[in-house]
Amino acid sequence: MSWKGFFEGIQSFAESVLFAPYDALRLGVDNWWLSNIVSWILFAIGIVAFVYWMRQLSIFNASGEEDRSQTAHSFLGKN
Repeated sequence: MSWKGFFEGIQSFAESVLFAPYDALRLGVDNWWLSNIVSWILFAIGIVAFVYWMRQLSIFNASGEEDRSQTAHSFLGKN
């Protein structure tokens, strides 16, 4: 077995096994907008989740429930 065969084996494994989910998401569409709709949907979900998380953090920050002392977490030390 040569090095070329070794790397071609890695290539074959990656294309046929590891990238199979991406081929399934491609949906066989040649239009850029239609084939990237999954990316746009995931991007929108990420934006909504980020906004929700920031609002929740501001609610807890305003209520004063969070312990902000240096010893609030054990990994920060016991000073």
